[in-house]
Amino acid sequence: MSAAPLVCVMGVSAVGKSTVGIALSDALGVPFVDADSLHSEANRNKMNAGIPLVDDDRWPWLDAVGAGFAAAADTGLVMACSALRRVYRDRIRAAAPDVVFAHLHGPRELLLARATARVDHFMPPTLLDSQLDTLEPLGADEAGFVVTVDRTPDVLVAEIAERLAAPRD
Repeated sequence: MSAAPLVCVMGVSAVGKSTVGIALSDALGVPFVDADSLHSEANRNKMNAGIPLVDDDRWPWLDAVGAGFAAAADTGLVMACSALRRVYRDRIRAAAPDVVFAHLHGPRELLLARATARVDHFMPPTLLDSQLDTLEPLGADEAGFVVTVDRTPDVLVAEIAERLAAPRD
């Protein structure tokens, strides 16, 4: 891993990526970026209309995510990014091989309740099932770990920070 932490807080919509990512960046003393801000206007419009993105929509976005991590190799970075499929994570790692993925995971019912309660978010609750269908768990050979979101953000951040500090094989 690079001297400064490069952490992708990943998972489906409404799992708490931004909330946990912001708190984690504060705890680690590194910048935070929400990868949603790197989407093109066309992608945001599609998602806002309830239309799932296809891979051709995602490639330029994933390249921007990887470039963001690569540019932060010296300073560290926490980025909230869905990174749902292995091929997406591979694309990010192609630009920034030291990224560690903290996969936030929770039951569909909890996530749907969270998504329904959100106001002014471009990702409607109707896309949650398509994201859950797309999600591929981290492979055993991927740098990362799963964190269950049935606890407060502070507890999640403490767990993630502890796991980041632990030696890895």
